[in-house]
Amino acid sequence: MTTKILLANPRGFCAGVDRAIDIVNQALKKFGPPIYVRHEVVHNKTVVEELRSKGVIFVDELSEVPESSHVIFSAHGVSEKVEKEAKSFNLLSFDATCPLVTKVHSEVQRHGRAGRDIILIGHEGHPEVEGTLGRHHPSNPASNIYLVQDEKEAMSLVVSQPKHLAYVTQTTLSLDDTLSIVKILYKQFPEILKPKSDDICYATQNRQDAVKQLALESDFIIVIGSSNSSNSNRLKELAEKCGTESVLIDNKGELDFNMLSNYKRIGVTAGASAPESIVQLVVEALCAEFNAASSELGENKENIYFRLPPELR
Repeated sequence: MTTKILLANPRGFCAGVDRAIDIVNQALKKFGPPIYVRHEVVHNKTVVEELRSKGVIFVDELSEVPESSHVIFSAHGVSEKVEKEAKSFNLLSFDATCPLVTKVHSEVQRHGRAGRDIILIGHEGHPEVEGTLGRHHPSNPASNIYLVQDEKEAMSLVVSQPKHLAYVTQTTLSLDDTLSIVKILYKQFPEILKPKSDDICYATQNRQDAVKQLALESDFIIVIGSSNSSNSNRLKELAEKCGTESVLIDNKGELDFNMLSNYKRIGVTAGASAPESIVQLVVEALCAEFNAASSELGENKENIYFRLPPELR
């Protein structure tokens, strides 16, 4: 039986990642290197190395950036403290925060002003979660914020104001896992307020839906993305929950052809921070190794675009 390579749709870059990378490239074009970026602009090794080769310097803290330099905040967002630090260090900053993350920040600030307690569903230590937690500086001292990572923490959570409460979520979580946590929260706190619209971003949802379909058609799924990419890890986990073995790789150099030779229908997808160029190199390598044909499963109907900051247009 001939090996078939099936490509999920949609896959790879989302509008928020496109915007973040465009911001860095436009800053390089307008101001020249070096351009400093706080943390990885997106969680992808290939993207980071390519930008580094152009003169981008990635830093963990703003104290590493020389005064009056140009600095960019990553797509994951930052806390108010970081924004204030940039001003105190006299840095010229550009915000590459995904607009969908900014929406969550706004929800936290709105609930804080109203004095509500807030539950943030997310992964401790993730840059997006740190940035969102750092947006909670309520003018109303009654407001508290709590981080919940899983069902167990949701079941044991005690809040100060169970009848004056709202929840928000990290944008790159598994939709199914988030729903199971939300069900527990509603049972524990029947009056909890939900977001005005889903916090799980459109790209995360679409790529997870595509993986579910891909799992029905494949014996094995390759997810292209870096190990520190939350949405890429969720795709791998989701494929396995659907009963299809899966692996997460950064590039074609990590392909295990000996292991893959056991499968005749190999699915391929990519996290929202993985470039299509890497997908095509992986597919070409698979087709060459197994004398296989590739085909697209479904079609990409995404047409969302986020504008650049006015200073970089």
